[in-house]
Amino acid sequence: MGHNFLPVNLKMQDKSCLIVGGGKVALRKINTLLDYGCKITVIAPEVEQQIDYFAERKFIKLEKRSYKSPEASKYDVVIAASNDMKLNEQVADDAHTKNVPVNVVDTPRLCDFTFPAILRRDCLTVSVSTDGKAPFLAGQLRVILETVFPERWTKIANIASQYRNKVVHLWKGNTDEKIRAYERFLNADWKTILQDMQANEIENHIDQMAEGTLELPEQDSKD
Repeated sequence: MGHNFLPVNLKMQDKSCLIVGGGKVALRKINTLLDYGCKITVIAPEVEQQIDYFAERKFIKLEKRSYKSPEASKYDVVIAASNDMKLNEQVADDAHTKNVPVNVVDTPRLCDFTFPAILRRDCLTVSVSTDGKAPFLAGQLRVILETVFPERWTKIANIASQYRNKVVHLWKGNTDEKIRAYERFLNADWKTILQDMQANEIENHIDQMAEGTLELPEQDSKD
């Protein structure tokens, strides 16, 4: 059975993103995109108070007016989030004329991409999607994932990023040693390490782990 949406990670830094609509759905999209460094423009005659707040602090650009076709074609990414289906369809048509990827809320047939339910722990991102068919289910699974990846995973992900840089530098050109170094990290009891060690101790610990001078016992399970 074929699927419509391939899970990918897009670099959004400095991309121009248009959101047409100023309601609660548009606000949710803004809250998601603000984490990714894109340049957000919102076009809507009326908007939620929080959207005004973002505009006042220059987090987004807000134009309180009606959408003017075909302006969606001038952006890198477009989201049609108004409560007017005809307007959403027009925005989608305008975006498609220039092959600009568009998301039309609650209308997968018009979407080039969808928003998964996202859980973030520093550089670690876990997302769940239902191919646009049952987003409420993805939202519930995200809640479950919060118990699978508790807050300590924020620290683990940050340490993992530092550790990778150490390993790449230390074992440049030596794939076997890199693999062994990564295995030592994955086999570590990070719950105990984070509870019992101070930041400087952890730094020394991962140095030894990367070098292979500190062997850690394998754990039957990691949480």
